[in-house]
Amino acid sequence: MIRQALGTRGKAEIELSCRRVFQALRIETNDELGAITRALPAALQLLNVGARLVVMSFQSLEDRIVKEAFAQVTQSTSPRDLPIELPGHEAKFKLIAKGEAASDLEISENSRAQSVRIRAVERVAA
Repeated sequence: MIRQALGTRGKAEIELSCRRVFQALRIETNDELGAITRALPAALQLLNVGARLVVMSFQSLEDRIVKEAFAQVTQSTSPRDLPIELPGHEAKFKLIAKGEAASDLEISENSRAQSVRIRAVERVAA
């Protein structure tokens, strides 16, 4: 049905479109974006000082959610126009990995690793 809707496009373009449609259906059916949106704050809350949270995302929509969540928790809550940090307003987490990609060697051994991005934070304050 998808192939018929795409008409006379090239075979490679039709296959890519079919993969994207299947991906969209899978993401929506499994509530993948909702699950990660709910899981990240819960996981961050559970970390003790010195503990780390590492997230592997396999597509850009997931990665954007992780990136924004980590950016939010690694920022100070002090007003930006102050010359010093207010006590108790320092960031509770520090960024350890900023969207690291798989190495060429890993991709050659596992082609699915090509799209993965790894982000990590460490809890530095209670």
